[in-house]
Amino acid sequence: GKRLRRIEGQVRGIEKMVEDDRYCMDVLTQIGAVSKALESVALEVLDEHVKHCVAGALASGDEHAAAAKSEELLAAVQRFARIS
Repeated sequence: GKRLRRIEGQVRGIEKMVEDDRYCMDVLTQIGAVSKALESVALEVLDEHVKHCVAGALASGDEHAAAAKSEELLAAVQRFARIS
């Protein structure tokens, strides 16, 4: 919620910097900051997913649900690892 709105504000700031022809390295610095902030939000979402969705599927005793959630989690981790 609040963190994503702050990131949205940062992106708007970058847009304005580009429109104003600000120094490229300053723009890149701000883009780097937004990327880091988004990665941080992604980690939080992943953490919630593991604690609730994956843990719930494992606890349910439903092997198919547990396998599906585990595969989904591994795919998310692989995708995230490529970003970092």
